[in-house]
Amino acid sequence: MMLMATALLALSLHGTPDTALTTTDVTFTTSDGQRLGGEVFRPAHATGELPGLLLVHGSGQGNSWRELKAEAEAFARQGMVVLAPDKRSAGYSKTHRDYGQLADDALKAFAVLKRQPAVGHAGIWGLSEGGWVAPIAASRAKDVEFLVTVGGPGLSPLRTQSWNATNKVDRSGVQGSLRTAYARTFHRLAGDAGLFPEAHYDPSRTLASLTQPVLALWGAQDNQVMPAESAQRFLSGVHTSLTVKFFPGAPHALHTGPDTLTPGYPETVGSWVRRVAAGDVPASSAQPLPAQPARSVDTPPSAWWESWQLQVGAMVLMLLVFLWYGVRRRSPGSWPARVLALCGALSIAGLVYTMLSLLLTSNGAGVSTGPLLLHRPIAWLAAQLLAAATALASLTCLAKWRTASARVRVAAVAGAAFIPWALYWGLLVP
Repeated sequence: MMLMATALLALSLHGTPDTALTTTDVTFTTSDGQRLGGEVFRPAHATGELPGLLLVHGSGQGNSWRELKAEAEAFARQGMVVLAPDKRSAGYSKTHRDYGQLADDALKAFAVLKRQPAVGHAGIWGLSEGGWVAPIAASRAKDVEFLVTVGGPGLSPLRTQSWNATNKVDRSGVQGSLRTAYARTFHRLAGDAGLFPEAHYDPSRTLASLTQPVLALWGAQDNQVMPAESAQRFLSGVHTSLTVKFFPGAPHALHTGPDTLTPGYPETVGSWVRRVAAGDVPASSAQPLPAQPARSVDTPPSAWWESWQLQVGAMVLMLLVFLWYGVRRRSPGSWPARVLALCGALSIAGLVYTMLSLLLTSNGAGVSTGPLLLHRPIAWLAAQLLAAATALASLTCLAKWRTASARVRVAAVAGAAFIPWALYWGLLVP
């Protein structure tokens, strides 16, 4: 009996899985004065010192702690005291966010976690975007004693989003130049224009600066963050104890449903955290990299001729010339210029419509393309056909340059500029 009692006491001190939980409301204040809430989860019947774990949200403005409730409950049942905080809304949007500021928010919440009764060794867990934020927080505070990432991106946000967008377009059945035009060209333009926050943030320096043990987890079927490439960056960048694991068939957030986690995931986190908290830091290890459907493509800042000012300015100027010619009184023998002006204006409109419709319908499930013809959205296919007509009409006008009127020459110059512009955007590419 004495031996059994001793064993039960040891298991309790090390945080055994416990199905009964207690919760506590907490608040914390960010450095810029924003007051945020949160919820602390702990095993109801555990005794002794327990590991603490702060959860850091993925992307989203003003996310509630309730969005992390499934993880918080599952991890607390593994013998941890878990804090699920709210996420800021002020200073965070689709076009602006600061990972350093989010990391500071995380450390403010982490201080609250450390003050909870019976919390001993403590660390931070970050999901998706939190996989950029949590390492920054860990690199700034030595009392963060371990780090867990789930679906953590190992490359820049813009490169990750470009890969994500390519996957969405591919799943929709789209083929041809639109894949690159939307996923790379359009996203790079948005990033260069400052419409894509933290576009070129490089996590490699932060990963290299970590001194805490790291557990990095990915779903092998992650289609939002490239799992194999991200793991490679962690393996090459992290110089402390690193454990890399993949869950076969699992998606990005390791959820099988809205409130259901992938089998084995909470247990993996729980056993690793308890081991590290007990002072038994594991040697670095990594499972084989999963098959990734496609490699990501680098998305460096654009060259001068690709700059958003030049690209948008050229589009607007060409559109104004086409519309100016179209509303003027027609003169005999100018039909190629009329074709050029009409088709050019409509082609530009088709491109803008296609890009914005894909962007605005994009969500976690994919994108809405509408009906496809020849594996292309109808608006995009029409824009391509109109671009071809514009190019032919432009060449015809240029061939008649000597006999053309001044108005036709202006239209021809706009048409000549349209050809390389349309090639760059994939309108004249299959």
